[in-house]
Amino acid sequence: MYDIYIFDLDGTLLDTLGDLAAAVNFSLRQHGLPAHSVDDVRRFVGNGVRMLMIRAVPDGERNPLFEDALNTFRTYYLAHQLDSTRPYDGVPEMLRELKRRGRKMAVVSNKFHTATEELCRYFFPDTIEVAIGENEAAGIHKKPAPDTVKEALRRLNISPSSSAVYVGDSDVDIQTAANSQLPCISVLWGFRDRDFLIQHGATTFISSPSELLED
Repeated sequence: MYDIYIFDLDGTLLDTLGDLAAAVNFSLRQHGLPAHSVDDVRRFVGNGVRMLMIRAVPDGERNPLFEDALNTFRTYYLAHQLDSTRPYDGVPEMLRELKRRGRKMAVVSNKFHTATEELCRYFFPDTIEVAIGENEAAGIHKKPAPDTVKEALRRLNISPSSSAVYVGDSDVDIQTAANSQLPCISVLWGFRDRDFLIQHGATTFISSPSELLED
């Protein structure tokens, strides 16, 4: 057990894939661009909204419609981010038990900051103390830079002797943990499978949220 748990959001605490895919494809259709399958979008996520749309839009940022498509995505997603998004089975119970045991918890995400805060406030109002999303305008670089993790630890006001762990579902999360000098626990119910995670350096896995509670 650790004193501090820093969680990724998409693919770790919340299954957001359906709403992300819907927002991507709404934007693409609005601008006359070809849509993608949900599995395509699963592969596109992880490096922030802009990179998601770079991967989704033909020719990425070189496409003259790119910025309009990105803005359409943002607007649509903020209005529809709760359409099908739900916590993974066992996640709310796991978070409540960690809180009961006196652990501190935060979320760091490459989702834009407003959406990260709103989702955590809606789904985890009594357990997640700090939620930080992509906010490079404030000088906080997105993952895998350690900035969001460092900011979360600062806001949690932890003591120097506290132990912390990073929990995520992707290669970006493995890198983020390493750059933050934290151990990483990789979840197997998210957007990447075990083989992919192993190829990117994962060493510790859990198959259900309750496993995080084991000593």
